[in-house]
Amino acid sequence: MFAVLGAGGALSDELVKQLSARKLPFQLVSRHAHAFQGAAEVTHLDLTDKEQALLAVKGASVAFLLVGLKYSHKVWEEMWPKIMANTIEACKRTGTRLIFFDNVYMYGRVKGPMTEVSPFAPCSRKGEIRAGIAEQLMKEWKSGNLTAMIARSADFYGPHAKNGIPNTLVFDPLSKGGTASCLMDDATPHSYTYTPDAARALLTLADSEAAWNQTWHLPTAANPLTGKEFIEQAAEALKVKPRYRVLGRPMLMVAGWFNPVVREVYEMLYQNDSPYLFDSSKYVGVFGEPGTPYAEGIRATAESYRT
Repeated sequence: MFAVLGAGGALSDELVKQLSARKLPFQLVSRHAHAFQGAAEVTHLDLTDKEQALLAVKGASVAFLLVGLKYSHKVWEEMWPKIMANTIEACKRTGTRLIFFDNVYMYGRVKGPMTEVSPFAPCSRKGEIRAGIAEQLMKEWKSGNLTAMIARSADFYGPHAKNGIPNTLVFDPLSKGGTASCLMDDATPHSYTYTPDAARALLTLADSEAAWNQTWHLPTAANPLTGKEFIEQAAEALKVKPRYRVLGRPMLMVAGWFNPVVREVYEMLYQNDSPYLFDSSKYVGVFGEPGTPYAEGIRATAESYRT
């Protein structure tokens, strides 16, 4: 039995599609979980509560921690350490193996490709929080208290990935006849992980005995596009003109006065003013499954908007 903790997000929805298609048993856990065909159970539980976290993983051999919180460093600071501590303790008590789906905020500004051995050097408040909970988990598996792994993704995009940056800034407005946006610099390459690739890789990793107690970068296409190239390919797939604007720091600073989400994005702009290169060669070298080429992923994402 697989437990999907944090059901209802872009990646968890892709994962449960994979589980259902393969007829693998799974249970969905979320504060706002919704029914999904093939799910053995759907439970509404809060992982910030120790006893509810224990119920969330009970009976599962593997738990995927895919929780998505409100994009606020204050919310993250309050809730993430509790969620991680409670999930770790619950998995230790039940013997459940844990896979934590993570981002790259803890690396901070990296010159060159980000790899699994890139040092933690966060340069944002949210990055400091992510570094803390990652270290919390790694400490447990290094001490032999828990069998676990961290699976990291670049910024993601894909069909129905509502919170993905390209979905929000590019596909959404272009599909409605509007103008796309690019953060900071349209000539800088930026890696994006395709959500169906990430979901498939999570199951591959879960099934590999040798993969445990390590950090993995999920398969992501090499040779990332620049912001301009990504928008042009998305516009071509949507059969619209590639209208877009570049959002710089002054504009976003002013917008942040009125919009708390934009205010939270501001400290992460360092990811967009220089090359953002995500290296998943470790995964590809072991499992031989490279990320979906951008042209193919963009076409599939555009098709999801048309249908």
